[in-house]
Amino acid sequence: MSSQISKHAIVHPNASIGNNVTIDPFSTIAEDVIIGDGCHIGSSVHIYGGARIGKNCKIFPGTVISAIPQDLKFGGEYSTVEIGDNCIVRECVTINRGTEYRETTKIGNNVLLMAYVHIAHDCLLGNHVILANAVNLAGHVEVDDNVIIGGMSAVHQFCKIGKHAFLSGGSLLAKDVPPFVKGARNPVSYAGVNSVGLKRRGYSNHQIHTIQDIYRKIFIEDQNITQAIKSIQDEIEDSEEKTIILDFITQESDRGIMKGY
Repeated sequence: MSSQISKHAIVHPNASIGNNVTIDPFSTIAEDVIIGDGCHIGSSVHIYGGARIGKNCKIFPGTVISAIPQDLKFGGEYSTVEIGDNCIVRECVTINRGTEYRETTKIGNNVLLMAYVHIAHDCLLGNHVILANAVNLAGHVEVDDNVIIGGMSAVHQFCKIGKHAFLSGGSLLAKDVPPFVKGARNPVSYAGVNSVGLKRRGYSNHQIHTIQDIYRKIFIEDQNITQAIKSIQDEIEDSEEKTIILDFITQESDRGIMKGY
């Protein structure tokens, strides 16, 4: 099926537009843009060079994708924004392209970005991520699969959020959030395991109890991180979840993890 492009939209002749794409009035699509099959680009959307948008994405009015980074160190180097398949980008979202640090800002598949979300340069978002209204990610933030961040939250540059984590609305995050947990309060601190989210995604009670046992040693028992890690290694049965958590804390977290209770 051919694409439906409004006569009031401006599409550069060198942009690559897939099949069955709808582009509404007053949107502009620049050169060096790729838009996959089945996408709907709403009105007054601006997509700059370097954007790579997958299939079946819905981009709502007022969104700006692949504008240059808001980074004074940016020197005009070539970089991109990569958005996966089946993503929903609501009104007035801004997604900046990368810098020489990573050369791309990347968003996975089946991601929902609610209105007024800002994703800065060099951020990495996994699959099935949900960012609620007005979430702001500074540069170089990494958000793993199945993470949900509540509205009006702000995440400090270079922070990492592990898979299946949940961050409450209005959070100001300056530390890393390990996998499978909930973060809340101010400053953001451990608020339990994200057991509801894990059950929805097929985790068994045994897996969830193992995760709870691990985080009890990290956040609740009177141990420092080094002591807690040794205790986990010695006393908790081996599992994929145990490996994911320990790898995040010992190898992936650069800013240090959030506080306990």
